[in-house]
Amino acid sequence: MTALAVVEPCEPAQEEPERFEPPPAIITTPSDPWPRPYYLEDGLRKVRPYHFTYNTYCKQRWRGRELLDIFATEFRDRPQEYYKDAIESGNVVVNGKKVPSVREIVNNGDVISHTLHRHEPPVTAQPIGIVHEDNDMIVINKPAGVPVHPAGRYNYNSVVEIMRAERGHGWNPLPCNRLDRLTSGVMFIGKHPKAAEKLTDQIMARTVKKEYIARVIGEFPEGDLVCDQPVMQISPKLGLNRARASGKDARTIFKRMAYYPPKPRKKSEADDNRSEKEKTRDSKMSWKSKTGYSIVRCLPLTGRTHQLRVHLQFLGHPISNDPIYCNQRVFGPSLAVGDALSDFDEDIISKLSKMGKSEVAEAMEYHDDMMEEYNKKKAEKLTGKTCEVCDTPLYSDPGPHELGIYLHARRYACQDGKWDYETPLPEWALPPPGVDGPTATTRETDPMALVDGDGQPKADPNRLRSNSTAEPGKNPKPLWTMPG
Repeated sequence: MTALAVVEPCEPAQEEPERFEPPPAIITTPSDPWPRPYYLEDGLRKVRPYHFTYNTYCKQRWRGRELLDIFATEFRDRPQEYYKDAIESGNVVVNGKKVPSVREIVNNGDVISHTLHRHEPPVTAQPIGIVHEDNDMIVINKPAGVPVHPAGRYNYNSVVEIMRAERGHGWNPLPCNRLDRLTSGVMFIGKHPKAAEKLTDQIMARTVKKEYIARVIGEFPEGDLVCDQPVMQISPKLGLNRARASGKDARTIFKRMAYYPPKPRKKSEADDNRSEKEKTRDSKMSWKSKTGYSIVRCLPLTGRTHQLRVHLQFLGHPISNDPIYCNQRVFGPSLAVGDALSDFDEDIISKLSKMGKSEVAEAMEYHDDMMEEYNKKKAEKLTGKTCEVCDTPLYSDPGPHELGIYLHARRYACQDGKWDYETPLPEWALPPPGVDGPTATTRETDPMALVDGDGQPKADPNRLRSNSTAEPGKNPKPLWTMPG
């Protein structure tokens, strides 16, 4: 008979309880001043400096990079030495903790917090106009120079915060469309999430027609012109975009509304007193051959960043006071007309990064109108002075010419005709004093009349001219030739 062995029961293995890492610490702003610290001075809305903490999750392009490198390359508000000191002093932390080195690697899911004494740039004191308001939506006329959301150097001087200050701390405005800071015009502010989501979906589905007004250098061609040059972002830090064959598809219809030639020169000014050196210099500046300015109606069929500004630059008629795309110091004498293949992007980025630091951003409009030296000196740039509280380098106030550009979102219309909102023409689009010209838009100059129900240009070869053509599978070849 086989003996049975007694087997001691085995104790079950002790399981370690599952551990959950707490979420990253989010620093809270030391103060949330209310009422907001606004004051009006010299036609500007200003904000008294205050302490503030930025909190941001690690962006995809930041993963695996050193902390100081991220600040030095992604943010142009302050010099690299400032960010180095801020990291070492603990004013910049990761997940709520001071890092041992400026070379700390940032990973996915990290939260970077930056506490500082914040200095906001002034914006225009012009109020936000109300075009329409109901229980769901406010349609506004955004002043030029005011950003929509808090971003970069702007926080309380933004559309969202200005409207919140006017309507109450607990009110939460919900912007439904985007406009560049320098652009004015129609914007939609949802009063509740459902209304904002509905209109945002319409815009994303491209069932909303948009029309802009621009003032450009020179005599823009008559008739209807389609530009379909692709647009590519060259520098996220500077928000710089270029016409590039390898960029994203972009299409705009343009139609000239008016052309205003320059004032006749006095007899004493008619003689050309330039030296031969000056004549040679000016002959290389194609923009100098363009006289007067045009008012152009623009219908973007796609929504790329800076699309209208880039397309107008490509066509040789940039917006006349555009500090980026009409800037000879950045793009050279040709202003990049017809250039979709240039390899000088790094040089352009370097030059543009200096604008507003040691140099004044000058567009051709300032030269054409012989802007006085006094106004140039008023342009926003570093003063050489620093804040007594935080040693932040201080900027001068912006000049009137820096508060916006000649680009205005005049009209938004639902494609099926359910709603249509527009503003009057901005003052800079009206005829000069003593000169006849259109003071309102007409059907004859309406680019929306050239678009079918699907938002595509109507097939009418007698009316539409394109600046490019493309064979299947190939990049478009530019056909546009700059006049002169």
